[in-house]
Amino acid sequence: MSQLQDSFGRRFHYLRMSVTDVCNFKCTYCLPDGYRPDGKPTFLTLNEIENLVAGFGEVGTQKIRITGGEPTLRKDFTDIVRIVADNPNISTVAMTTNGYRLQQHAKEWYDAGLRRINVSVDSLDPKMFYQITGENKFDQVMRGIDAALEAGFERVKINAVLLKGLNDKDLPRFLHWIKNTPIDLRFIELMETGLGRDYFNAHHLAGVDIKKQLEREGWLYDLPDVDDGPAQNFSHTDYKGRIGLIMPYAKNFCASCNRLRVSAKGKLHLCLFTENGVDLRDLLQDASQRDELISRLHGQLAQKKETHFLHQGITGVTQHLASIGG
Repeated sequence: MSQLQDSFGRRFHYLRMSVTDVCNFKCTYCLPDGYRPDGKPTFLTLNEIENLVAGFGEVGTQKIRITGGEPTLRKDFTDIVRIVADNPNISTVAMTTNGYRLQQHAKEWYDAGLRRINVSVDSLDPKMFYQITGENKFDQVMRGIDAALEAGFERVKINAVLLKGLNDKDLPRFLHWIKNTPIDLRFIELMETGLGRDYFNAHHLAGVDIKKQLEREGWLYDLPDVDDGPAQNFSHTDYKGRIGLIMPYAKNFCASCNRLRVSAKGKLHLCLFTENGVDLRDLLQDASQRDELISRLHGQLAQKKETHFLHQGITGVTQHLASIGG
């Protein structure tokens, strides 16, 4: 089957697959009041996940990132990893986590086929970590990162959402950490969602300001790989780690878009913002539906917009990023 491509010539190698929207943290920029279920959750089953992965694998998807909510809250998380890793068309299996179960299970997940991990650590100050996440688990998360490095993961990344007035003074501490630690540190510019305009106005910090500071200090831009996400990555000869910047408000941010999203309830989202998603679940019940699934995917890609509309203050229907995997 032909590669997924939209009407602007962008090709899609990368799927962010949410497996639950449940999260046990209460991050101020995402779920400040904690997770509140909307009725009884009916998340994708292992069979549905296997059919979803197989369908995307046939249309050129090479990288799948397992997301949530907090994906490791699923008791069958290791089975999910194994399903993705066993598909011969998928070359990169990754996940994003808050890291609270990482210390106990890093080796188990590595053995199942997981190779890349992104851990959310919004501050290296335990008190600020607690203030942002609502959980006093800083030491536990840091031990989990050490366990991931020991387990041999090919890439360990740290995600930190830039928040003016909260963690914006943490950059020197982060830089000190990656001086001798081979991890990728990624700063994510705060994005406005449907519930967060006041929070956005109070805490938004432009990623381009951090970029200028890094360039002044000798950090050099790295050319991206084909399945990389939207981060602009930088390296420095004096540091073992790298820095990535995700700047959705930067010029031409969407020009290199190569990712699609499927929610934990089986909806395809062409963009993190602006639309309600298209249901795929009816075509995930049996492998015999594969051609029809692929046909629906191609049909939807033709409708993908050239860019998001965040610059105009249009955040779409996304109320919080946990609802479709961030």
